[in-house]
Amino acid sequence: MRMPDLRIVTALPQSLRPAYEALLASAGLRDEGDADCTALLSSDGGALLACGSVSGRVLKQIAVAPWAEGDGACARIITALLEESARRGAAHPFLYTKPKNARLFRSLGFFPVAETADMLMMEHRRGGVERYIASLPAYDGESGAVVCHANPFTRGHRHLVEYAAARCPHLYVFVLSEETGDFPAADRLELVRRGTADLPNVDVVPGGDYIISRATFPAYFLQGDPEQARCDLELTLFGKRIAPALGITRRFVGQEPYSPVTARYNQRMQALLPQWGIRVEEIPRLEGISASRVRQLLRQGRLAELQPLVPETTYAYCRDHFGTGAPCP
Repeated sequence: MRMPDLRIVTALPQSLRPAYEALLASAGLRDEGDADCTALLSSDGGALLACGSVSGRVLKQIAVAPWAEGDGACARIITALLEESARRGAAHPFLYTKPKNARLFRSLGFFPVAETADMLMMEHRRGGVERYIASLPAYDGESGAVVCHANPFTRGHRHLVEYAAARCPHLYVFVLSEETGDFPAADRLELVRRGTADLPNVDVVPGGDYIISRATFPAYFLQGDPEQARCDLELTLFGKRIAPALGITRRFVGQEPYSPVTARYNQRMQALLPQWGIRVEEIPRLEGISASRVRQLLRQGRLAELQPLVPETTYAYCRDHFGTGAPCP
């Protein structure tokens, strides 16, 4: 008997879409529509046996037909996706799944990172969180934490960091590392460092793979309230793995009167983090200052109007990168 055919496609053929969506549905999954590529395993007769996709550094939407389980179909899909991820430069990809699937993916070389009742985050290497923590500046004592996207760093961000730094002996400022904003991650990190260089008890560090934007969490297998499930997983990872290792006992956030999603996230933070000994303090934001307003002004070419909104270091960056004749974000 001929081996099932495995192929990787960057765009799913329309002729296969009904079978593909039916296979996902049979496993309680759905297509989120953001796959960079998809692996398809088909029988001699063309029946779809298994599938899985890569989206950035995440393996997702992995499903096996019930009649193909136990025949190595899942292992073939995972192997193909790992090879494709490596070819794309993702040496240790992640996956998010239901906790009941932990044993299966452990057998395929994945290790748990964080788990809630609804969601399990795994990665294809051992000790990734520990490596990340070891890469950060160490502080012997209690620390506070601020997490920001800083897209770009504004006077509002500066206000939050300055407030937090005045209330704890040491402060970690984690800057999200995902390339999900208008400003490159490396530039955002550098702008926060420049904008807080005068605060001696502040360490500005990259979020790496483990301080994660909720936008990067998939929801293809979640039912009910996906946003809360994603919030809870992110906060569990921070509260159980990162904060204890770094001595973080306080987390500072700005109030969010305009974004219901962020306001709700702040509420979940206040509900969950205290169970791991982390006090959450929410402070009023500076009126009329937001990163989205800065980006809007840049798109409109109104560079001079940025000065009241951003530190001088951010303004100098914007002047150099988005001045006359420069592309706007």
